[in-house]
Amino acid sequence: MKAAYFIGTARRDLAGFPESARRRAGYELFMVQVGREPADFKPIPSVGPGAYEIRVQDEAGAFRVIYVAKFEQAVYVLHALQKKTRKTVKADIELAARRYTLIGEES
Repeated sequence: MKAAYFIGTARRDLAGFPESARRRAGYELFMVQVGREPADFKPIPSVGPGAYEIRVQDEAGAFRVIYVAKFEQAVYVLHALQKKTRKTVKADIELAARRYTLIGEES
């Protein structure tokens, strides 16, 4: 199983999700750690090569967890957010992209 590393405030942001969304996102991240695909995800090439978002829909709204799992030993969680509009806010994409550059230095 791959280790999970949270970059910046990603762990705190994920902890701020409502309980049901947090549990679902945690389970989907676990699936990534053990080499399986999450139930609902899509690539986000604007963040960087190998970046994906887990999509969680809950009665409280839509939530996203942006991660990179292309490294052999670890899954890097770059950002966790609640979507308030149909399109992911540019500032959230830019934040995830900045954090993506940090993992190149750490891995």
